[in-house]
Amino acid sequence: MTDIDPVTLAVVQSGLQQVCNEMDLAFVRAAFSPVISETLDRSDGIYHRDDGALIAQGDLGLPVFVGTMQFGTAEVIKRAKDLKPGDVYIVNDPYLGGTHLMDVRFARPFFYKGELFAWLANTGHWPDTGGMVPGGFSAKATEVEQEGLRLPPVKLFKQGVMDEEILSIILSNIRIADQRIGDIKAQAAALVVGERRFTALLDRYGRDTVEACIVELRARAEQQMRARIATIPDGSYHGVAWVDSDGVVDAPLKIDMKIAKSGTDLHFDMSGSSPPCQGPMNSVIATTRSSVYLAIKHIFPEVPINAGTFAPLHIADPDGTFLYAKYPRPVSGCAAEVSQRIAEAVFAALTPALPDRLFAAPAGTSGNFALGGSDPKTGRGYVLYLISGGGYGGYEDGDGLSNGCSTIGISKTTPIEVIEQRYPILIERYSLHEGSGGAGEKRGGFGVNYTVSIRRGDARASFVMDHGRTGPQGAMGGKDGGVNRVMVERRGEPDFIPPHLSKDQGIVVCEGDRIHVSTPGGGGYGNPMLRDPGAVLRDVAAGYYTAAQAAGKFGVVIAGDAVDTAATAKLRRG
Repeated sequence: MTDIDPVTLAVVQSGLQQVCNEMDLAFVRAAFSPVISETLDRSDGIYHRDDGALIAQGDLGLPVFVGTMQFGTAEVIKRAKDLKPGDVYIVNDPYLGGTHLMDVRFARPFFYKGELFAWLANTGHWPDTGGMVPGGFSAKATEVEQEGLRLPPVKLFKQGVMDEEILSIILSNIRIADQRIGDIKAQAAALVVGERRFTALLDRYGRDTVEACIVELRARAEQQMRARIATIPDGSYHGVAWVDSDGVVDAPLKIDMKIAKSGTDLHFDMSGSSPPCQGPMNSVIATTRSSVYLAIKHIFPEVPINAGTFAPLHIADPDGTFLYAKYPRPVSGCAAEVSQRIAEAVFAALTPALPDRLFAAPAGTSGNFALGGSDPKTGRGYVLYLISGGGYGGYEDGDGLSNGCSTIGISKTTPIEVIEQRYPILIERYSLHEGSGGAGEKRGGFGVNYTVSIRRGDARASFVMDHGRTGPQGAMGGKDGGVNRVMVERRGEPDFIPPHLSKDQGIVVCEGDRIHVSTPGGGGYGNPMLRDPGAVLRDVAAGYYTAAQAAGKFGVVIAGDAVDTAATAKLRRG
């Protein structure tokens, strides 16, 4: 440790965070696409000039990008040449420290007084990057080229001037190209804001002081994480999670998570997982590693985020499994779906060791729904990308949250008013998925039901969701949460259910057709037969469960508006 004044250290730490937060806000406020401006599917950060190691990330950034952006920035650094102030690299290649093709990364070298000091980078989810279907979530893709345009690190901006030739290549290979320029300029502008704020921070405290604080903050984050890991008993732990299918072969994919804890280190082994799959549920290694990072950060949220946070986490490359995708394996579902199953496997493994800190599995799916077509009223094409919430798992001290965001981020469903204003659809229903909370002494939270009605024209719908085969895992004797469901209604009658439960692509819909989605509930925590009968009665009164479900799930008999105590005692005795 150094002799940095602790007040100065705290102020510089907050200053670095503020730089990232202002980049986040600039990006959100200027972006054109609702998936960025409303759903908040993006992130900004500061990275080390030599290896891309994370220095700071905005509070509003997606947790899954914490790891991937430092790996992605490292890949840019390896390939960067003849750097000048104002240069900005664009890259979305998933095999180069990325996620899927729709997550487009910008990286800008940050110079202070003529010398390279750090890199500023951000990621934004573009609503379309080409490929087989609008939105890029190609549930049946068997190679990455079918998923969209893949960009290696190239300079989109050279000394602050956009390269029109590179831009024309990009726009010629994606849908709704005329609407992308707003997002591109917003993404670049966020980095300019970061450069100004970071320069002001360095001007105020000096290069040497800020550099020393960065080193100190990294060391302290590692120290804090090691202190938390030390509370886990030494030993070996095992957890398993399942992906419904890969979208092509209708068979589940296994994530086999072995965790060895020794002293203040955790070692992760996923070599027992399923082999590479044909469909788009393969995960690139950057996303696999980042998924482990975010899972541990969920368990120890008080530890600040930088590269030191993850130094005690040692992840063996799961080569030969679907968790280490290599070209040309398709990967559109890796960040949005597989990442959450990886985190779920970590939770399942460590819950017995940390029952007071952990919880039953959350819904664990982003519920990726893409709809693309042309609006006959405006004559313009559109691509709608919609994510949805689900139930959180119950935990030692309480029931799970209903309609919470996904495990990997803070993204939220786009407001219905914005959706209906921008696209030729109507949201006819948005409600709790009643009965979906997993039974437990502390029940899981509930997912949601929503119905999308097509108002005008024809469109193609695609789904890359999960937990349609089995619900999120219960913990400590709790039961699994309710499953995800998708159904297309035509002419007022149920007409189509995806053969892969929650995954399909290019489903043609037209005016009057409806798409019904129900998202998973969280798993239950603890023995359901120990749940307070009064809490079960309140749930039934609120419509969360029926009286029949109360008896079947919790052994509580409801008679009228009261608990039948004698019948409940008899039922619980079995």
